Amino acid sequence: MRILIATGIYPPDIGGPAQYALGVEEVWQKAGHEVKVLSFRFERRLPTGIRHVYYFLRVLFSLPGVDFVFSPDTFSAALPALLASTLLGKKLIIRTGGDFLWEWYVERTGDLVLLRDFYSTRLLRLNRKERIIFSLLRFLFRHADAIIFSTAWQRDIFTKPYGLNAARCHIVENYYGPEERKVYSNVPQHIGIHKKIFVGGTRPLKWKNIPRVEEAFKTLQSKGLPVSLALQIGSRGQFLLDIQSSYAVIIASLGDISPNTILEAIQFGKPFILTLETGLYPKLKDIGVWVDPEDVGDIAAKVAWLADDQNYEAQCKKIAAFAFTHSWEDIANEILTIHANLKS
Repeated sequence: MRILIATGIYPPDIGGPAQYALGVEEVWQKAGHEVKVLSFRFERRLPTGIRHVYYFLRVLFSLPGVDFVFSPDTFSAALPALLASTLLGKKLIIRTGGDFLWEWYVERTGDLVLLRDFYSTRLLRLNRKERIIFSLLRFLFRHADAIIFSTAWQRDIFTKPYGLNAARCHIVENYYGPEERKVYSNVPQHIGIHKKIFVGGTRPLKWKNIPRVEEAFKTLQSKGLPVSLALQIGSRGQFLLDIQSSYAVIIASLGDISPNTILEAIQFGKPFILTLETGLYPKLKDIGVWVDPEDVGDIAAKVAWLADDQNYEAQCKKIAAFAFTHSWEDIANEILTIHANLKS
């Protein structure tokens, strides 16, 4: 089978779509499929619109002989891939990650609206560019042959505003790796260290809710609690080092579909604090510490609770007992099954 992967980013780029593209590519190649990855190159220098046209042409000329197109993207690469695929009669499967429109709106306005409330309360506040993006996304979701969500939570948020066809929607969970105990650095572990370091791997975006998290830590530090927050926005390799040498991981964003940071924390046996505004809650509800991202007091209380040695050890045991895995082989095969079941 010949498969084209249409993605804006690809390693060494950092981000979920890049890792997703690489993960399924390697599995499909090992299985004997012919796989071509088409990622952004010269397009990065072009303005929106022109970038899409240029990428559309690259996809179009790559389609002859291809059985289907897979895109771990919901706008930059997926939209031109849809137009090219439709023109040549090729099937397109897209995989959603975050919510590009909501992220854009929060960053522009500073309006800290929860993802689950965004579509029911803020659509009339969109500016012209955002309304165009919303219309294009509706077009993409209505015409793609299949849409993959990593959680039912995101699917349910998207269903009404985007007019999704339930028959075309599928759930393929994210990568859950096996327990990882390799030592990648000489950074000492938390035991014996005065400061209990909570890693919050993040980009400096408003929806990540960092000011509230920082306020919670400052409150605890003012009371003498030996906790600190370390934000990592560097390379993926450095971030993995930071997770291994941390006390715990914290994400208290306004909405996180299925954050890879938490899944990596589990791999390294690290307890975590996670926003309740996430699609991972049903899967991880028994092993995580959960916070209301709008409540600084709740964030502070949960950090203080996990900083207690007895509570920490209890959470470590829960993490260690969590045995669920979902490999790249599982993911790649589930995508092929979705393709096989598409109506011609």
